[in-house]
Amino acid sequence: MKALRDAFDSVHPFFAKGGPLEKAYPMYEALDTFLFTPGETAHGRTHVRDNIDLKRMMITVVFALIPVTLFGMWNTGYQANTAIQKMTEANVDVDFDWHHTVHTAVGFGHDPANHVDNFIYGAIFFIPIYVVCMFVGGHIELVFSVLRGHEINEGFLVTGLLFPLTLPASIPLWQVAVGIAFGVIVAKEVFGGTGRNFLNVALTSRAFLYFAYAGQISGDKVWTAVDGFSGATALGQMANASEDAVGSLSAVQYVWGAEEPITWMSAFIGTIQGCVGETSALLCLVGALILIATGIGSWKIMAGVIAGVTATALLLNVAGSETNAMFAVPFYWHLVIGGVAFGLVFMATDPVSASMTEMGKWIYGILIGFMTVLIRVINPAFPEGIMLAILFGNVFAPLIDWGVVQLNIRRRAARYVTA
Repeated sequence: MKALRDAFDSVHPFFAKGGPLEKAYPMYEALDTFLFTPGETAHGRTHVRDNIDLKRMMITVVFALIPVTLFGMWNTGYQANTAIQKMTEANVDVDFDWHHTVHTAVGFGHDPANHVDNFIYGAIFFIPIYVVCMFVGGHIELVFSVLRGHEINEGFLVTGLLFPLTLPASIPLWQVAVGIAFGVIVAKEVFGGTGRNFLNVALTSRAFLYFAYAGQISGDKVWTAVDGFSGATALGQMANASEDAVGSLSAVQYVWGAEEPITWMSAFIGTIQGCVGETSALLCLVGALILIATGIGSWKIMAGVIAGVTATALLLNVAGSETNAMFAVPFYWHLVIGGVAFGLVFMATDPVSASMTEMGKWIYGILIGFMTVLIRVINPAFPEGIMLAILFGNVFAPLIDWGVVQLNIRRRAARYVTA
């Protein structure tokens, strides 16, 4: 490592201010600080020194996302191979594309019982999405860094992985490029870059695609990576079920999915249709433990979302509805479907766009949980709910923090008056 450190130090003058490659300094700095601890440190007695910097924090979040990502690739292949098997048994022609060509060219088949087949086929769908996202978004970050003359912000390491995980595997790659470009520019760079955006960049990108290209990111035909195969998500099936079916767990298991019933355990594990990385509540829980143990993710926000979802669902269960079966969905189902687990662990806890105050974190989390259930129940046209709820929470986070600070000021002022 010393030889590599010496090599970086030897070329540093070329990229430093006044050097011939001054404009390319952000690229040099990004690679240097990715491999080594940044050389610049705070000075003075008032600074508290920590053993973690922004890059290391972001890498920890990426590490927490690895279980979800690996399972997402496997589940994408599993759902696709299961659909292919069903269509083949029913003598229905399968319209294969280049993903199948690559898959078979490297010697793999479409056996849903073969875990390697599932993982490789899912990876062939996910990796191009991830590469396009990182290439387009990374270059936009680079351009803004060069124009502004500052280092490349490492926040995109997380955004570049979160955004692909919130997409269906069948999404066109050009829409991935358009979506991430919109999110990085509109939700982040126009406000000054990392640390100054008040909206979650990955969710802003997804919301843009949701409203601009709804046909490729919603409906029953986008969740399984097989052309012509139609299959609704758990929430989609709930919206079309009767209230009695939704209200009874045993009935739910046999009504929501006519051929392949969706059980609570399958939803918890994640072997259901949905976005690439949002189906497994179990592995989101693993990610939550990593983020909480390292002090990067706020357990108060996570607990607040769970409390908000639970309380709102119970309230709507009591209210009931003769025309809307979603009122009867139990709270424990809300927590494992529709990306709630993924959203509360990896999106709601974004330290930039979330509330900063300790009391504000509770209020912020509860607000997101409340809005999630309210959106998906009252207006089933937006079945997931968590995406819009978190963006709604992002908008109100500064106001929540302001209110908490003002409350503390008034409390202390009253204390001094009485003293």
